[in-house]
Amino acid sequence: MSFKALLFLISATAAFAQTPAAPTFDVATVKPAVMPTPQSMMAGKIKFGESIDGTRADYAMVNMEYLITKAYGVKTYQVSGPSWVQSERYDIVAKLPEGATPDQVPEMLKALLAERFKLQVHHETKEHAVYALVVGKNGPKIKESAPETPEPADGEKTPANAMRLTPNGDGRGMTVRSPLGNMKVSMGEGGNIHMTGSQMTIAAFIDMIGRFVDKPVVDETGIKGKYDIEIEMSMSDMMTMARSSGMAGMGGPGIGRGGGPAGGVSPGDAASDPSGGSIFQTVQNLGLKLEPKKAQMDMIVVDKAEKTPTEN
Repeated sequence: MSFKALLFLISATAAFAQTPAAPTFDVATVKPAVMPTPQSMMAGKIKFGESIDGTRADYAMVNMEYLITKAYGVKTYQVSGPSWVQSERYDIVAKLPEGATPDQVPEMLKALLAERFKLQVHHETKEHAVYALVVGKNGPKIKESAPETPEPADGEKTPANAMRLTPNGDGRGMTVRSPLGNMKVSMGEGGNIHMTGSQMTIAAFIDMIGRFVDKPVVDETGIKGKYDIEIEMSMSDMMTMARSSGMAGMGGPGIGRGGGPAGGVSPGDAASDPSGGSIFQTVQNLGLKLEPKKAQMDMIVVDKAEKTPTEN
């Protein structure tokens, strides 16, 4: 074999061995989020969380912690970093490149966080105390939701991350429509808060009850689908959620969280013993149970990140 032929063979082999470059967003704007007013909330003109529609990825009113969960496929309690990764909130609108699929968005989001926020992380595996949500011995007492009514074909499509608050007809509460499901909130007997949720997944239910306890909640129910779930909370429980959320009960994605290894509700704020707090009784009334246990967790540890992103 000639020298030129050998050189060509080596070059071709090296070219095929190269790892394809990870896809990146074509264009992305990142700016600090503007907190909603009561008027905008009632008008349904606010959004939170992630929405991917066609070639557009929209992250509204989210914090860095939430963005990391979407980029790395973890839960908020698996993210450890400085306190501002929970407190600072951003709006991001990005354009997917031609031919890209939603499955590629996490890799594109990783690249965006590294470029615009200079994010650097590493993985650690640690054992942590958690609550496992399991099915009680008599089975779950939750009703599967009826199928949602599809939007009219000629109507304006509602973004997947849209949120709307609507006063109830009796003037004693409101209905919250959000990506986590629909929740009717009203005052119950004795000053308790009665909540009726529809179209709720177990993941959304865990996201809610996780704000009332001092440890992460992991799903071991095996329950799939969407359900109607009724619960009643004491005012002290609601105050615990408000403290953990950081903004008076608005606890959606990227708006704070409950207990967990990296922060959240302290043991003094929520019951750590299943027999010691109303949230545990509430869960048991649904035919479910919170069981304390130990679990190995893959943690995403923030080594470096800038609070202010680079210019658009």
